Amino acid sequence: MSQQENDHMKNDLPQEDLKNSEANSTESSAKSDKPQEEQQENKSESSFSKLAETSTNHPDSEKEKDNLEKAMVAESEASGKSAETEQRESDSTSSHMDEEEEKAESITPSKKSAQSEFEDSVAEDSEDETVTERHGIEKKDYHSMSKEELVGELEKLVGSEKVQAIKEHVEEIRSEFNAKFDEELEEKKEEFLADGGNIIDFHYSTPIKKQFNSAYFDYKEKRNNYYQQLKQDLNKNLDKRLAIIEELKGLLDVEENINTTYKHFKDLQDRWRTAGPIPRDKYNTVWNTYHHHVENFYDFLHLNREFRDLDFKHNLEQKLKVIDRAEELTLETDTNRAFRELQMLHKMWKEELGPVAKEYRDDIWDRFSEATKKIHDMRQAYYDDLDKQHEVNLVVKQEIIAKIKAIADGSYKSHSQWQQKIKELEALREQFFKAGKVPREKNEATWSEFKQHVRQFNRNKNAYYKSLKKEQYDNLEKKRELIQIAEDNKENEDFKATTPLMKKIQADWKKVGHVPRKDSDKVWKLFKAACNHYFDRLHKASNQENAEETKAFDQKKEILDRLKSMELSGEKKTDLPKIKAVIEEWKNIGKVPYNKRFIEGKFNKVLDQLFSKLDVDHTKAEMMKYENKIQALNDADDDKKLRNEHYFLTKKVEETKNEIRQLENNLQFFSNVDEDNPLVKEVHKNIQDHKDQLEVWKEKLEKIKSIY
Repeated sequence: MSQQENDHMKNDLPQEDLKNSEANSTESSAKSDKPQEEQQENKSESSFSKLAETSTNHPDSEKEKDNLEKAMVAESEASGKSAETEQRESDSTSSHMDEEEEKAESITPSKKSAQSEFEDSVAEDSEDETVTERHGIEKKDYHSMSKEELVGELEKLVGSEKVQAIKEHVEEIRSEFNAKFDEELEEKKEEFLADGGNIIDFHYSTPIKKQFNSAYFDYKEKRNNYYQQLKQDLNKNLDKRLAIIEELKGLLDVEENINTTYKHFKDLQDRWRTAGPIPRDKYNTVWNTYHHHVENFYDFLHLNREFRDLDFKHNLEQKLKVIDRAEELTLETDTNRAFRELQMLHKMWKEELGPVAKEYRDDIWDRFSEATKKIHDMRQAYYDDLDKQHEVNLVVKQEIIAKIKAIADGSYKSHSQWQQKIKELEALREQFFKAGKVPREKNEATWSEFKQHVRQFNRNKNAYYKSLKKEQYDNLEKKRELIQIAEDNKENEDFKATTPLMKKIQADWKKVGHVPRKDSDKVWKLFKAACNHYFDRLHKASNQENAEETKAFDQKKEILDRLKSMELSGEKKTDLPKIKAVIEEWKNIGKVPYNKRFIEGKFNKVLDQLFSKLDVDHTKAEMMKYENKIQALNDADDDKKLRNEHYFLTKKVEETKNEIRQLENNLQFFSNVDEDNPLVKEVHKNIQDHKDQLEVWKEKLEKIKSIY
């Protein structure tokens, strides 16, 4: 470069740069902008400057460069791992990578400095550039979910998200599912042993467990395939970066026009930025080596400062933009979002932006560090608040555990008491899971205490029902004796003497108590069949002898014909009293012969038609008709019919309740659907219809109880 060109270049620089251009060339050797790796390089700053001088003045410059590189390798080995060890670690399996991630995750933010936290994040991102995608996936409250909900979430994540982005989600789901299933498994094991089973023969699985295992297997298969491919790609990219470093080193020895060399240097920088991720355990060493040779090249340009100073100016502009954005992030209310974006800024600062003029380095790094520390402190405050909430959750869970312990320590003497406590315990279990997370160091102890008391309750319950079984087998023998009495007397012709006996054994049957479930239906059918046979014969004989019942039938037939031909005015206030009067007249007539009771159904059918015309409330109409039916059953003095009616209504009440519960559960699938959705409205209507019908069944049941 001519003196004239050199003077012209100086005139284009800022005044501070002009002073620096006149200073000793060793001052231009960069010490980077003060991340941890860059600070390590500053130890060799004077060596870099000397190397820059010798590269143009001494034939032994190559030897000195080799010596410096050897010193760097030795320092790397002394502070870290040997090259062979690093290579072996690079060849580790994906499971090893998982272990390293878990170790990193186990270090809470409060245990790291702001700088080391961001250094770790940059190293992690350098290995897998898609790792930040996991932050965009919602992490739900898996602790409060049921096993079925957890499996649904797992299948959704595995089916729709990138496998490398869902590791934390999947492991949390797996932990919660296993905890809930293990609790269920322990309960079933206790029941199995309480029934006299041998532990060797115990095996328990459920369809939901198999479904979970299948989904988790799919996840592991996808994960392993991904990491195998990632491992290959990381090593290929490592080879690319090492080749770039070798080319960069060679620039100092090329005898060509400085413009051509500088262009080659910029091309190498572009290739470096697009070379792709490399193994994280190689990241710092490779980056330090690259940065050393970049600084070396800038020192080489000490006789051609125009190129270097233009780069410095560009880098300063870009770093100031990064600092401005970092300072804006200190005002961000979403601390996690601010932290993630600051991660990207640190990566950009380190990987994409080169050094600046020496006089600016301390100032810009101090500004960037200050913004980093503020965001780090904001994030720490966020986690501190989270820890406080976890402490609150811990208190809530301890209160729930205390209630469970009180139930587990209680003594219950009847089946109904145990059933009530089972419901209470189940409600407390649900509250426990919905109470939220507790501090990590308390989690295992809290969970263990919870399981201990639940298990104790189940053991006591199983012990009670084991003792109850002996009593049930005794009851079975008593009921078989009653069945024998019924069988012996079902053909007896002495109705006057036998009828009280048959009614007595029916009353005794009710007092006996529960029998083993597997025998319950069988013995009831035998007893019912024998009793029904006798009372059918009794009613048949009674109908033949009872002329009054025949007369009642004729009267009711006349009322029925009159009701069929009744003319309605269309006015409910006028017509309804007429119908009620007919119903009252019908009730007062009394019972009809057993084989003529079909007339009751015809009467009710005509009433339905009339009520329909008058648009009478369904519940009101049903109860008016039912009053008539109750009267008929009462007049018939038929215990079997009353018992059957009582059983039928009880069953209907339970069935309707179950249908309502099922419909309300189905509504959970529409939690994100607008209430005006036709399907949702239809479900709500169906629920209301069932509730209306439930009130009818309950009112009828109360009526039958009043006479039975």
